Amino acid sequence: MFLQLDGHGPHYSQLTRAMKSAILDGLLAAGARLPPTRVLAEELGLSRITVLTAYEQLRAEGYIVGRVGSGSYVSASRVEPMPPQQGPATPIAPLTRYAKRARQLADCSIATRHRDRRLEMQYGRPQVNPALGTVWGRELAWAATHTRLEYADNQGLPALREQICDYVARRRGIRTSPDRVLIVSGTQQAITLTARVLLDEGDEVALEEPHYFSAWQQFGAHGASLQAIPTDREGLVCAALPAHAPRLVMVTPSHQFPAGPALSLSRRQELLRYAKSRNCWILEDDYDGELRYDSAPLPALRALDDDDRVIYVGTFSKVMSGALRLGYMVLPEALRDDFVNAKYLSDRGNPAIEQAALAHFIEDGGFDRHLRYMTRELGARRRELIAGLRRYAGGRVQIADTHAGMHVTAWLPGYDHAQVDALIADAHERGLGLYPIAPHYREPPAVPGLILGYCSLSRAQLHEAMQLFGECLDAVDAAARESMPMRRQRA
Repeated sequence: MFLQLDGHGPHYSQLTRAMKSAILDGLLAAGARLPPTRVLAEELGLSRITVLTAYEQLRAEGYIVGRVGSGSYVSASRVEPMPPQQGPATPIAPLTRYAKRARQLADCSIATRHRDRRLEMQYGRPQVNPALGTVWGRELAWAATHTRLEYADNQGLPALREQICDYVARRRGIRTSPDRVLIVSGTQQAITLTARVLLDEGDEVALEEPHYFSAWQQFGAHGASLQAIPTDREGLVCAALPAHAPRLVMVTPSHQFPAGPALSLSRRQELLRYAKSRNCWILEDDYDGELRYDSAPLPALRALDDDDRVIYVGTFSKVMSGALRLGYMVLPEALRDDFVNAKYLSDRGNPAIEQAALAHFIEDGGFDRHLRYMTRELGARRRELIAGLRRYAGGRVQIADTHAGMHVTAWLPGYDHAQVDALIADAHERGLGLYPIAPHYREPPAVPGLILGYCSLSRAQLHEAMQLFGECLDAVDAAARESMPMRRQRA
C-alpha cells in the first residue's frame, strides 16, 4: 500500500493522517480490506505497535471496522463517492495521422446497442452450449498443471498448432504444417497484423460490398485506400476487380458477411487467377465456415490455392466463446517470418494455459463433439427463425437463406430506410434487439435489410421474437397508411 507520511509528529499520528486522507480521497474504497498490521509495518518500515496504534485510532473515529477472523476494512459510512476526474477543458488535436483517422471511424457500438433487450438478435454471438462451461473448466484445470510457467512460443503453442493442422485438413480441406500456423487473438488481430505486414499508407485494399465494417475501419485507420467490390448471389464479382491490382483483397468466401452467399467455385478460381497474375494477396476470413446446415461442406479458398497467395484466418470465438479470444492464421511461406515478427512486436504471444487447454480439447475429441452439438442445435434454431419470419412477416420480407453461419439476412423491399429505423426503435422499446445491414455498406443499399442473429436465443424465444417482429412490422404498416391521406392532401 502506498502511503506518504508527512514527517510531522509521532509515526502513528503520521500514519493515521495518511490513511484518513487515502480514505477520504477515495484511494481506499468503502469495504476495501486493509493489509494485516504485520504486513503494513514491513512495507512502511515501521514497528507493528505503530501500525496497531494507528488502526485503533482509525477504528475509534469510525474510519475502519474490524471483523473477527477476517481483518480490518474501510467503513462505508465515512467514505463518499468521489467525483470523476476531469480531463483537459480543451480537447487536443490528434497527435498522429493514425489517431486522426481513428477519430473519423464510424460508430463502433453498432453490434452492442441492444444488449439490454430481453430478446437480443445480435449477430456473431456464440450459442451457449450448457455443457461447455463445465468441460472447459476441466480443460483449464488440466492445462494449469501441465503447462510450463514461462513465456510460450510467440508463434503459438506447438501442440495447438499441430491440432489446428489436423483440424483444417479434416474440416476445411487445407493441407499445411505447424510452422505455417500463427496463433492470434481472434480475427481482429489477424486483420491488424495483415495491415502491418502488407500495407503502407495509401496502399490499396479491395473489400466486398457489403463488408465486415470492422475490417473497413481497421484498414482505414491504418491509412489504406479502400475499394468496395460488389457482390451478388455468387459472392464477390471478380469482374469488378480493378485492372490495377490492389495490394490485398479481403473476402469471406464460405459465407459472405453479412449478405450470406458463398463464393462459387468458378469465382474462387477466377479470384485465385487474378491474385497470381497481378501479384497481390488474398485475406480469407473463414469466420463461421464450420457451420453449415442441409448442404455439403465447402472447401476453404486456401484449399484451392496452388500459388500460396491466400492468408487464411480461422477463429474459435464464434464456435466456442468470444471471451476465449483465440484464432489462427495459415500463412504463405513467403510471409511467415514477417507475420511472426509482427506478432512478437504486438504482444509476444497468447496465454499458454488457454492454448494448452484448447489443444487438449481438440485432441480429446471434445471440440468435434461440441461442433456436432452446435450444428444440430443451430440448424434447429435457424429453421425456427425462418418459419417465424414466414408466418409473421409473410411476403413483406425476403429471406437470404444460405444454409450456413450464425445469422439470417432479411431484406425489406417494401420499406424505406426511415421506416426500418422506426421498426428497429419500436422493437427496442418492446424488448427486441434488431440490427440493420446498412452500416456494412459505404452508402445505404437501395433495399433496407436486417441481420438476424439466432445463436443466443432458444427456439421458444425465437418464436416469440418473430411474433413480436411481425407486430412491429404491422405498426410500421399502420403508420404508413395513416400518413397516406396527409401526403395526398399536400399533393
